[in-house]
Amino acid sequence: MSTSKNILVIAPHPDDEVLGCGGVIARHSSRGDLVQVVVVSRGAPDIFPAEEIEQTRSELSAAHKLLGVKETHFLDFPAPRLDTVPGHVLADTLTRLVREIRPQTVYAPHWGDLHSDHKAVYWATMVATRPTGGPGVERLLCYETLSETEWGGASADSAFSPTVFVNIGEFLSIKLEAMACYRTQLKESPHSRSLRSIEALARLRGSSVCLDAAEAFVLVRDVVTA
Repeated sequence: MSTSKNILVIAPHPDDEVLGCGGVIARHSSRGDLVQVVVVSRGAPDIFPAEEIEQTRSELSAAHKLLGVKETHFLDFPAPRLDTVPGHVLADTLTRLVREIRPQTVYAPHWGDLHSDHKAVYWATMVATRPTGGPGVERLLCYETLSETEWGGASADSAFSPTVFVNIGEFLSIKLEAMACYRTQLKESPHSRSLRSIEALARLRGSSVCLDAAEAFVLVRDVVTA
């Protein structure tokens, strides 16, 4: 009897999935879990040149191969303009995908992120993962995205306060290698979207729970049935 699980990572933009949970993706893959990633948006053509969009897709493909992602889904909603998409359209699209994949665990962006695209994806995910009866999502967690989460403000209702820490000591190098694939998205240190900052955050999150390196999450829901 297989013990593998279906895992879904929901990324507003290419690279959010690696920044937020690249180590966890590699960890799931190494354990035989089937990891799928949905990339919600595609750069608006009047803002991003077509060649840049295709380059990012190519970088994503290389990163996902390293991490062991089984399948990637592209929804192609306009970025950075998810606020122009009716909320029910985004939620319905994600709902259909969740019903098709039937994931046990879902990772999504945090509601307090600076980017409005991230906020829209979070709320659509909440709708798509509603416990409506029958087999559903057992665990829903929010990841932190460097250059978005830490810039989202410090109010009590928007601050990222992690409650789950996952050991990625064995997978930190793979996460960094996967992020290095995103050459068009990386920044130079001390920008928070740099390899140095990504490693520093993983070390910090790990040290807070006496691990070498970790990724941290906010647990939204954990349904225990057995």
